Amino acid sequence: MKELLCIVCPNGCRLQVENRMGTIVVTGNQCKRGIGFAQAELTNPTRTVTTTVRTSFPGIPALPVRTSREIPKGKIRELVDFLKTVTVTRPLNCGDVVVEKALGLDCNIIATDHILEGG
Repeated sequence: MKELLCIVCPNGCRLQVENRMGTIVVTGNQCKRGIGFAQAELTNPTRTVTTTVRTSFPGIPALPVRTSREIPKGKIRELVDFLKTVTVTRPLNCGDVVVEKALGLDCNIIATDHILEGG
């Protein structure tokens, strides 16, 4: 049996999850979303990544970014290491794509703030 803390809603349920002959059984959830969360955590855990990338603008050394969708949890370290090599050199608006299809995943890296002309 595995215990998980559900992060889908504010309840923060402590879930007990076990695989019984190929069927994932979840207890401890207060809402149905906890079941889906537990099943995904056991079969294919994913996360949204938020971090920063460097810029070439003296007044703005870093730009906050995030993934456009969740990525496999096992790819997080590789993505963060890759983003350490990225430098933004042009003005961007919040929501603009910084990197398309990062690591070949179906996921873009998008700006969560803006950089105006001249930084």
